[in-house]
Amino acid sequence: MTTGIAVRATTLADGRELLYFDDADTTLGPERAVDARTLDARPATATMRQDVLTGDWVSIAAARQHRVNLPPAELDPLAPQTPANPSEVPSRYDVAVFENRSPSFGPALAGDGARGDAPLADDAPRGLDDLAEFGFGRRRTSVGRCEVVCFSPDHAGSFGTQTTSRARTVIEAWAHRTEALSALPGIQQVFPFENRGEAIGVTLHHPHGQIYAYPYITPRTQRLLERIEASGLGAAFFDRLLEHELSDERVVLRGAHFTAYVPYAARWPLEVHLLPHRHVPDVAALDDAERDELAPLYLRVLRGLDALYDTPTPYIAAWHQAPVHAARDRVRLSLQLTSPRRGADRLKYLAGSEAAMGAWIGDVPPEQQAASIREAIERVGEIR
Repeated sequence: MTTGIAVRATTLADGRELLYFDDADTTLGPERAVDARTLDARPATATMRQDVLTGDWVSIAAARQHRVNLPPAELDPLAPQTPANPSEVPSRYDVAVFENRSPSFGPALAGDGARGDAPLADDAPRGLDDLAEFGFGRRRTSVGRCEVVCFSPDHAGSFGTQTTSRARTVIEAWAHRTEALSALPGIQQVFPFENRGEAIGVTLHHPHGQIYAYPYITPRTQRLLERIEASGLGAAFFDRLLEHELSDERVVLRGAHFTAYVPYAARWPLEVHLLPHRHVPDVAALDDAERDELAPLYLRVLRGLDALYDTPTPYIAAWHQAPVHAARDRVRLSLQLTSPRRGADRLKYLAGSEAAMGAWIGDVPPEQQAASIREAIERVGEIR
């Protein structure tokens, strides 16, 4: 790795994988403490059921009901362990990534899901053709992986509050994990994301994101593939999209390798998409120059959203990546950043038309959105 960012792999007490990513300018040494906790066996891998009305697969992950909800700082499960706080990360760290203890998608093992040489579950997905079939009462094991990405050892913050060096480390972690998870058997798509703010449903204030590795191509990506096919543009689809966005007043920030813009048909009161100028299917395919630019550019976008009002803006930051085994020459990496915030003290709630019918009504003209966000980003200034 030419960046100077070091990766150190270990395991937690129950066998889950943990990786430390050390900043290029880290002050940490190479030693890491051992996780000496006594933990229960991992929960059984969830089961997913097919919705015959849409063909979508829904993972029923009951273990998620036991997640910690907004704990005080002294009991933060993502902070480094202390004698009084037996958290998930044994050592002080810069960035840490580990397997979720209560995942929506988990190991394809029989029994209680504990690690070992247990056989594959009988109802594990048998590929995309199997999942595309139709039938009442169809179910499969929710085979996949869910990881937590801790952006900092600090209790409070978000990606946007990190330094440029730390942001670059997180980008390296996303790339590393995208490549590693894509190589796992049965994985069809990898999705890094960050949920920020209680208005989004966040249950931990600690600055963190997640990565899901799915056993199917997600419904959103399937619909994108249908639109690319219908356009007749094939591999030129995203080049045409970028050309269209660059010609409009909705661009909010442009670099040598990326452009951020409010999309033409924005659904949310605040919505920004970020698109690389070169075709890359996922974060792992970005070269060092692109990753180096992405860190400060993305920070400016996020800090610009926070500069719109006196309090931090809630959002979902979703990194849409190409499927692992299909359409990699057609689907380009893109960030889709959305927020329900439509005013200093007002949120957009998905009501009947959006939630029930998927028929969206935008509250703010995209051109007006873009002007406000552009002005806020200018107030933030350059980030080094």
